[in-house]
Amino acid sequence: MSRSSTVFAFLFIGLFCSLLPAADQPNILWLTAEDIGPHLGCYGDDYADTPKLDEFANRSLTYLNAWSTAPVCAPARTTLISGMYPPSTGSEHMRSLASLPEQFKMYPVYMREAGYFCVNPGKEDYNLQKVGKVWDDVNKKQIWKQLKQKQPFMAVINQTNTHESKIRTRPHKQIHDPAGVRIPAHHPDTPEVRQDWAQYYDNITKMDKWFGQQLDQLKAQGLADDTIVFFYGDHGSGMPRHKRWPYDSGLRVPLIIHLPEKFKDLAPEEYMPGGKTDRIVGFIDYAQTVISLAGAKPPKHMQGHAFLGKFEEPAQEYGFGFRGRMDERYDLVRTTRNKRYVYIRNYMPHKVYGQYIQYMFVTPTTRVWKELYDAGELTDAQSLFWKTKPYEELYDLQTDPDEVNNLVNSADHQNVLNELRSEHEKWVMRVRDVGFLPEDELHNKFPDMTPYEIGHSGPEIYPLKQIQHVAAIAASNDLEQIPFLIEMLNNENSTIRYWAAMGLLMREERGTSEGQASLRKAVKSDDSQSVRVIAAEALGRYGDKQDVKLALDRLIECANPENHGQYVAMLALNAIDFMDDRAVPIKKEIEALPRNGDWVPARGKSYVPNLITKILDDMNEAK
Repeated sequence: MSRSSTVFAFLFIGLFCSLLPAADQPNILWLTAEDIGPHLGCYGDDYADTPKLDEFANRSLTYLNAWSTAPVCAPARTTLISGMYPPSTGSEHMRSLASLPEQFKMYPVYMREAGYFCVNPGKEDYNLQKVGKVWDDVNKKQIWKQLKQKQPFMAVINQTNTHESKIRTRPHKQIHDPAGVRIPAHHPDTPEVRQDWAQYYDNITKMDKWFGQQLDQLKAQGLADDTIVFFYGDHGSGMPRHKRWPYDSGLRVPLIIHLPEKFKDLAPEEYMPGGKTDRIVGFIDYAQTVISLAGAKPPKHMQGHAFLGKFEEPAQEYGFGFRGRMDERYDLVRTTRNKRYVYIRNYMPHKVYGQYIQYMFVTPTTRVWKELYDAGELTDAQSLFWKTKPYEELYDLQTDPDEVNNLVNSADHQNVLNELRSEHEKWVMRVRDVGFLPEDELHNKFPDMTPYEIGHSGPEIYPLKQIQHVAAIAASNDLEQIPFLIEMLNNENSTIRYWAAMGLLMREERGTSEGQASLRKAVKSDDSQSVRVIAAEALGRYGDKQDVKLALDRLIECANPENHGQYVAMLALNAIDFMDDRAVPIKKEIEALPRNGDWVPARGKSYVPNLITKILDDMNEAK
């Protein structure tokens, strides 16, 4: 054989071998449960009945500070699939749909490039557009057989028996005695609340049995010694003020990971069977971690840190979370934590915590909780959920696990407050948070750019530092800042004008009165429909009769999704709802609004109809 032929043969063999799965690549199995916090026996919960998970924890590593990043399924799962924060990719809003830059792929693509067979036969629910092949095809009836034939594999198996909707399913055969359940300080102690909490634990017990069955299947196929197993929940419990809210109770999830003996070199230093770690990890880290376990280097654009595998990174000091639009209701909240404290920044503190969300109000706890509040029968801690929010919140998870004692004004906690406040603001700039954009402009103002590209563009398109500054001043409710907000309402950037109008709205009668001329001008002629809507809301809620007429004319025009699309319509309908009886003159126009049509998006189809129904129901009830 000639020298050139020999070189070619070696190159061919090398290429062929590189395409084969390495002998030491582990299978990776994610077993996931919906809507549960760490309410398991292995986490010290004596009321829980979870023998299978407790036994699994006895031979695995339990993470005490694992966060889902988002307190609701779609944005949480979007974080998992992308390895990026949804406020960075424009995918933070519930059941929205954004696009990633062309060069960014979802993590199964990188796993497949590393030689893996990747399957997720159940729920996906991503707020990001899937491009190309993300998951491999699998026969749902023969999952385990195919996994055995397709090693190494990356498999996600999800169960839904613990979902929020299962808490309120009746009739229900009770397992746990409602009398024994612990009621958190923010919930009222009523039979309905006890029933819902007990049923939540019942569902976890049923899930525990399912979990044991999956491990039995893994063992029966001879895969147990070759498979790294993750168990986790997709966000906090499905109870109100847990799910949808970026408190620790909405973000903290159980995470238990087992590495077989043959893969102990991929384990972190703190790994030991039956061990516990207080290391802060989050969904933002999972994609990088499984890529690292596969022996591949995680892509640089991903924003988390691998906590297992060949490319494990140092433990992080902070975790981050967020809240955007939840179903039909807008909000903007950001959360930062260290191992002991949770800091929350409310950018829309004029909105009550417990905004009416149709799906959430199906749960008996939500309904009785609101009824007791309206009747004046709650404690101060139980009443907070139905009130407007402070600008900042700080909680000590060690002394106040229910997060009801806000320490922002505590002289003893100013150092940690400043620390977490600073980390929050640095995070906003680091990930280039596009959540400050009105949702309509996020998707439509720059049609040739993805939200991520908008966020990472220059200040001529997205001056984030100035936008965040104006948004923070708007939310601070400092009355001395009204002249500044009026000035910003004339800024050339529509996002800055949006937050300036929001700031005047938050200052109610005072902000509306002093900013009246500028708000009227914005309602009539601003080139941003979102700015027009917020300015109209301010005038409609706190202005004079002339202002109300001007506001209603603008809002009903914007509330028609055929005019400016779903996002402007949702913003306008929320504004109309907050006007209460001042909106009665346009009742007939509201009744005539379309609830279906070409404008209906791929996701979130019920949100406009839900808002219309709620507004009309309130008007009819007020009669």
